[in-house]
Amino acid sequence: MTVAPSVSALVRDAEWLAHRYDPGHDAFHFRRVARAARQSVPFLTDLHLGADDSPVVLRRTECREAVEGDTRPLHFLFHSAYCASTMLVQALDRRGSATTLSEPVLLNDMVGWRRRGAEPRVHGRVMDDALTMLGRGFAAGEAVVVKPSSIFNPLARGALMLRPQARAILLHAPLRAFLLSVARKGMWCRLWCRELLESYLADGYVQLGFEPRDYFRQSDLQVAAIGWLTQQQAFAALLDWAPDRIVSLDSETLTADPVAALGAAIDHYGLSGDRADLGGHPALGRNSKSGAPFAAGERQRDLAAAEAAYGEEIEQVATWAEAVASQAGIPLDLPQPLRVG
Repeated sequence: MTVAPSVSALVRDAEWLAHRYDPGHDAFHFRRVARAARQSVPFLTDLHLGADDSPVVLRRTECREAVEGDTRPLHFLFHSAYCASTMLVQALDRRGSATTLSEPVLLNDMVGWRRRGAEPRVHGRVMDDALTMLGRGFAAGEAVVVKPSSIFNPLARGALMLRPQARAILLHAPLRAFLLSVARKGMWCRLWCRELLESYLADGYVQLGFEPRDYFRQSDLQVAAIGWLTQQQAFAALLDWAPDRIVSLDSETLTADPVAALGAAIDHYGLSGDRADLGGHPALGRNSKSGAPFAAGERQRDLAAAEAAYGEEIEQVATWAEAVASQAGIPLDLPQPLRVG
């Protein structure tokens, strides 16, 4: 571990990403990640950034004191997976307008620590400081937009309560598009959906009336649908809770006209900066995961191919999920959509 020469200088330098939280020592771990490096990877994880064997470890209280009084707008992009969220958050990162963070591990640490039994009031104080550490932009006048991992969704309302001026977009794929994405991505994606459901069950986030044993009797796509329904239910509740600062956006609207959706998102967050060339942002022209050039209509063609291969299974699971949604009062289309175009 490297000892920071100056806590104040390091914490006020946004290149030092607040990467992890160690509850045993009440300390944040920082690693240096330049803006260009952040824009070149889909997620701010060790898998994509590479391992860092020498993080700078600073006491949380010292970090808070170093930035006291230095606040800037912080907003959120919450999502339910497979909905082009990485593309949108990367496109929102524009000098003079906003710094963005795609799935910082620090927020995953907040989830894990809470699940392990963190005392709620202490957790709230640490979460507040974690958001402060993530809310350090690169330039004066820039807001910060954070896209947490979908495992963070059970803590979304708490984060918004800690930042009453924050605005949020709830990005999601329509049910059938989501199921098609899961089906075409294969076994590892189906396993991830089971892991996500396991995570949500541990957090008490699933309120659909099923018994624990029921999940063992469900197919992979049914489990994926349960995860989608859980998030859709929670997103609808968030929209009802704070309609003045939260809007919804679906992936098909986003991908049909990404430039218009990007402009609408900028308006919703109240971001500043030049908008002359929104369509020229590199994030809109590449696959957000692989970095390969992204052809117009590629997502739609992929979904059509999945429909041809898995259509019968998708139809059966979608019909079942729609019945569950109807019984639980979950809207298939979220209210308060972002005004695009």
